[in-house]
Amino acid sequence: MIKVLQYGEGNFLRSFADLYFQSLNDEGFSKYEVNIVKPAPFGTIEKFAKQSNRYHVVLRGFANGGEVEKVCPVSCVNRVIDPFLTQNEYLSLALEPDLKLIVSNTTEAGICFNEKDDFSGFEKITYPAKLTKFLYERFKGGLGGVYILPVELIDDNADNLKKCVDGYIALWNLPQEFKKWNDEQNYYCNTLVDRIVSGYPKDEQTLNHLTSIIGAKDELVSVGEPFGLWAIENKGEISKYIHQGRHNIDVVLTNDIGYYKKRKVRVLNGSHTNLVPAGLMLGEKTVYDCMKNPKLLRFVNDTLTNEIIPFVSDDIKATTEFANSVTERFLNPFLNHQLVSISLNSISKWRARNLPSFSDYYKKHGKVPPLMTIGFSYLIALYASVKKVDDRFAVNLKNGEIELKDDLRYLEYFANNQPIDGFLSDISVWGEDLTAYEGLLETVKENVEKIKKGICLL
Repeated sequence: MIKVLQYGEGNFLRSFADLYFQSLNDEGFSKYEVNIVKPAPFGTIEKFAKQSNRYHVVLRGFANGGEVEKVCPVSCVNRVIDPFLTQNEYLSLALEPDLKLIVSNTTEAGICFNEKDDFSGFEKITYPAKLTKFLYERFKGGLGGVYILPVELIDDNADNLKKCVDGYIALWNLPQEFKKWNDEQNYYCNTLVDRIVSGYPKDEQTLNHLTSIIGAKDELVSVGEPFGLWAIENKGEISKYIHQGRHNIDVVLTNDIGYYKKRKVRVLNGSHTNLVPAGLMLGEKTVYDCMKNPKLLRFVNDTLTNEIIPFVSDDIKATTEFANSVTERFLNPFLNHQLVSISLNSISKWRARNLPSFSDYYKKHGKVPPLMTIGFSYLIALYASVKKVDDRFAVNLKNGEIELKDDLRYLEYFANNQPIDGFLSDISVWGEDLTAYEGLLETVKENVEKIKKGICLL
């Protein structure tokens, strides 16, 4: 028996980590038992009790050249605990000898340190503070350490979590023996996760369809895409408890978690960010719509091949295979990925996801990458078209009006008809002066004028 403590009862962990542990059970590995703990006081866990902690994940999408719709029953969840009501039941898990893994998803804001947190508190203290108290219980019980796998989407998630725990050990003057135990016996493993989970169906038609293929009503049913990747830092003897290979999701134990993050950010997220403004201005509404548009499909594939993949890793073959899986995922007709939703905070996204590839291409070839420059031109043209309407910032497109949401300073800059030159040269926006890239400013200004006239750049 391998027991798992899971902080978080949401759709993602249930459709990702729990489905992975269920797959290991189904495949005959050591039996995995997941114990879910609600990390925040809001929300309810009544549906778990109602369904005896059983539920289904339905994987819907496009894989291996065809549509996939697979129903996956999940029965590996043993308990779902509300620690704000039954704290003793929660702390009793710390004394379980078979507890080997702790998984968490408390949102990006969940891994933080608050010097005002009191050791005697619980409801209002942070997740790392709660974890520190839990680990201290285990230490006092004379038990060994565990493998801690946060999946929160921040850089070096486990390293940052440990820094917080170390901070609470110091803040609360906990014994040095406990600090030594935490340093030597607990393994904080950085991770990267990748699976799009849309969760519980939002429309009656889909819900009725899922009920029919499951064979019963499931109030916890969650929908996800077939693709899944869990890259986990290889520490200690984690391979005893985390098995590599394809077990519903692809699991990789690695000493280079940075490669997998770089690959995901540049290939998957970078493609999204480069595509969305062009898709919006060409009249499309979803990522799927874009992939059915021959011009946009070619734009995505050519940008990946020529301007992104060569700068991710020396292993071009592996990155290309991942890129092919990305374009398959973009073709998922079930995800209904709205371009307007993805366009949130596009300026900072372009800086984080596209500028590194853009810069690498420029350094190698001595010129700006033509396709990413087109994508960037559509981005600037989109923002240059914004108008302030009451307290919103709106853009009129072929398919009607959309609302842009971003840093207020950026939106007001363009709403006030300020020049493109000043925005591209603003180091506080981009981290560098983009006009230093020879030919970029002139090309973008020319492209924006063409776009305003209705000329397609693709």
